[in-house]
Amino acid sequence: MEGLLTRCRVLPTLATCSCQPSRYVPGRFHHCAPGRRQRLVLSRVFQPQNLREDQVLSLEGKVSDLTCKSQRLMLQVGLIYPASPGCYHLLPYTVRALEKLVRVIDQEMQAIGGQKVNMPSLSPAELWQATNRWNLMGKELLRVRDRHGKEYCLGPTHEEAITALVASQKQLSYKQLPLLLYQVTRKFRDEPRPRFGLLRGREFYMKDMYTFDASPEAAWQTYSLVCDAYCSLFHRLGLQFVKVQADVGSIGGTMSHEFQLPVDVGEDRLAICPSCSFSANVETLDLSQMNCPACQSPLTETKGIEVGHTFYLGTKYSSIFNAQFTNFQGKPCLAEMGCYGLGVTRILAAAIEVLSTEDCIRWPHLLAPYQVCLVPPKKGSKEAAAAELTGHLYDHITEAVPQLCGEVLLDDRTHLTIGNRLKDARKLGYPYVIIAGKRALEDPAYFEVWCQNTGEVVFLTKEGLVELLTQVQTV
Repeated sequence: MEGLLTRCRVLPTLATCSCQPSRYVPGRFHHCAPGRRQRLVLSRVFQPQNLREDQVLSLEGKVSDLTCKSQRLMLQVGLIYPASPGCYHLLPYTVRALEKLVRVIDQEMQAIGGQKVNMPSLSPAELWQATNRWNLMGKELLRVRDRHGKEYCLGPTHEEAITALVASQKQLSYKQLPLLLYQVTRKFRDEPRPRFGLLRGREFYMKDMYTFDASPEAAWQTYSLVCDAYCSLFHRLGLQFVKVQADVGSIGGTMSHEFQLPVDVGEDRLAICPSCSFSANVETLDLSQMNCPACQSPLTETKGIEVGHTFYLGTKYSSIFNAQFTNFQGKPCLAEMGCYGLGVTRILAAAIEVLSTEDCIRWPHLLAPYQVCLVPPKKGSKEAAAAELTGHLYDHITEAVPQLCGEVLLDDRTHLTIGNRLKDARKLGYPYVIIAGKRALEDPAYFEVWCQNTGEVVFLTKEGLVELLTQVQTV
């Protein structure tokens, strides 16, 4: 039929296309063989062009405000874009990495019995007034009033809300405990001076878990279980961390630990004993305390970025909201509680901070937005005949290595030289960059492979590439 072609829309999603007869609209569609997965192409990704440093500074305000490597890199390569002080647009690459991080968190939390919930961001003032945190947290709470004059806050955390929810379940039995309820949601905190990009903002993503146990002994076991899950998470991400004794602050409770990534830009001061396992946030120690309280060895000090925080709450909140369960004797008892936070967007930015070079982003291998970037030759160059080979290689990789379906990106900007596109690819930190250059025209064809995280450059055939990429882990 004239004017009707079998085509598929180029979508910026991971879904496979469904080729249906559609009326042709120039510039909006591309040819796709029936049954073949669409190729993800770089030219279709919504991303600001690479920004010069002076442009980045004009977006963020004063030169002195841009003091953090992760903030500068994320702005320059188009991962984030400023919306207002302390708030950012998270652009497609960042959202992909964030969703992968959430999947890893889900795996770890659900492996220990965590059940995912989702609570409202708007939290009624009366809940916070019941615990006196409405006044205690002061200007840090972002407060709003609805048309009826009722006051709310945009929740920075959800101890009150979750405890009131559990308290509403009047028939809760000890047989249903422990309860490990968690969510991954946006949080809000009215920072007086937002800084460091996603490391300290007014709006951010956090994973917060709240646990309910039948006894202090059971609650301690749950506390250890969640801490072990946090350790597993950071090990899987390949991040060097330290678990330190911490202050309970406005959350409260009787014990607290922070999970810190040691780095110079960190705002927390940590005291670490090189002779034993003792470590603490300096704010928990006597200022005159220079030696380890466990073994008396001299303490060393470093800076860190807090990426996780755990609290043993006891009955601090359950007693206020009367969150009870029925014990094995049929008597009502207050639940023993714990709460456990992970700064999701902060982990993402902190990982970039500690792993990246000054000029190029390096991702934890599980979180890279795309695992592979294919770079065909420039249009009109001597190697242009290898362009078709690059397309065939894309299809071969996604079929031969199923876990990489949706993880391979084709840099189709063939008006640019290979060198310019390689420079962009190195900045964005794809773990593997595959270039079709002169040797792709040999028989057999050899492709240049940049292994970004190791700095290794090798030449491999199509079969060698598949063997290498089969080892790539994804979530």
